[in-house]
Amino acid sequence: MKILIGYPPTESEKGTATLGQNRQFQWFSTPCLIFPIVPATAATMLKNDRHEVIWLDCIAEKVGWEKFIEILEEKKPKLFAFETKTPVIKQHWETINRLKERFPSMKIAIMGDHVTSFPEETFENSKVDFVITGGDYDFSLKELVNSIIKNERPPKGIYYRRGRLIRINGKFELNHNLDEAPFVDRDLTKWKNYQKEASMSGYPYFYIMSGRDCWWGKCKFCSWPRMYPKFRVRSVENVLDEIGMLIEKYGAKEIFDDSGTLMTGKWLKDLCEGLIKRGYNKKIKYSCNMRFGALNLEDYKLMKEAGFYMLKFGLESANQETLDILDKGIKVEDIINGCEIAKNAGLSVHLTMIVGYPWETKEDAMKTFELAKRLMQSGKADILQATILIPYPGTKLWKEAIENDWLLFDSKEYERYDQRESVLKTADNNPEGVAAICHKIHTIFLTPSYVYQRAKRGLTSWDEFKMNLRGVKTLFGKLKDFGGKEG
Repeated sequence: MKILIGYPPTESEKGTATLGQNRQFQWFSTPCLIFPIVPATAATMLKNDRHEVIWLDCIAEKVGWEKFIEILEEKKPKLFAFETKTPVIKQHWETINRLKERFPSMKIAIMGDHVTSFPEETFENSKVDFVITGGDYDFSLKELVNSIIKNERPPKGIYYRRGRLIRINGKFELNHNLDEAPFVDRDLTKWKNYQKEASMSGYPYFYIMSGRDCWWGKCKFCSWPRMYPKFRVRSVENVLDEIGMLIEKYGAKEIFDDSGTLMTGKWLKDLCEGLIKRGYNKKIKYSCNMRFGALNLEDYKLMKEAGFYMLKFGLESANQETLDILDKGIKVEDIINGCEIAKNAGLSVHLTMIVGYPWETKEDAMKTFELAKRLMQSGKADILQATILIPYPGTKLWKEAIENDWLLFDSKEYERYDQRESVLKTADNNPEGVAAICHKIHTIFLTPSYVYQRAKRGLTSWDEFKMNLRGVKTLFGKLKDFGGKEG
């Protein structure tokens, strides 16, 4: 079967869509295109099954509607499968309807966190053929293709049409062995289109996922626990083999493991020892997502020896009440101590934080700003990013927002869940000031104390110098995205 996998044209005057491999959506003035691992794994699986697979990411390749139609007319795929997210779901419904009018025999499958929460809604608003729920949509898509060829019912977790009825053959199950997934065919999926991320210092760099998705999996605002209600991890040997392949075949200089939180305990120790034993720690930098309070100084030292470079932590808020409400499972002291011990081990610290909580005042939000500023200016953190709180439909936070009347507009105005404005009321009735606080947090990069800390560390390579230049460009893009003035 001829199958097209990727992303359709997804456009706005607001900027570039950050759709693939993103837990939070935003239109960026300065594009940040992350390699979408699960769709890429799906493409690889189907290619390995000897299907004719076409990878087309119209966002990354800057393909507009007319060119997209030309490609479809030339290639004539039997199935088009793509990922969507809340702020662009209405645009994608329109895309599906336009495609079905032009190519009525082409089947269309859609997947992602939004349609996992509300699968029937997409059938009501578009002429889609299949909605794939759950996070293992690489395995599910492969099974779907087999069912189409055999003219059988789709597998569990896939909604489909039968006349005027919408049917499903049971809820999705996360029972796949992740070691059975092939290593992504990076050539098929055009890896060179995803090499512009500002926080990466080693080029070429590659994203992998050793686990799906986060072993904590309780944060109320996160959209991915709906797709991955059960955490699974690949074997250490399997992960090491993929890293070795990326080094040998592509000359990888940096790896980012985009599991929601990297596995800890014996698994992490074995991974570190394997990186050292195979000598990969001398060839690559390794970065990942991590939780405060999960590791101690000895763990971080071993990670540093194994080649780990940067750890991305969710700070979220400097207010303990907020951390508790979000079910983060950490204390403010864990944030401060975690930064200190990670830096003492020689690792870089990347902080992410959120503003716009409906129970927080501007004064509360400024506590988060002050903590971030203190950590950055003292050299206990290196990079930060701030976003506006978005209660993605289907999350625990969204349900609480409905129950407590926190939303500022109708809950189905999905296009407004895009980081450009506050979605929720605030305790001091100042939602307009939320974007300004995001702007203010990003100005920490411009303070003399932070610049001094960066300069004091010095630049160790040409790659790091280029990373800093990219970072400056990205910073000014962020300042533009969040309104251009301080709160």
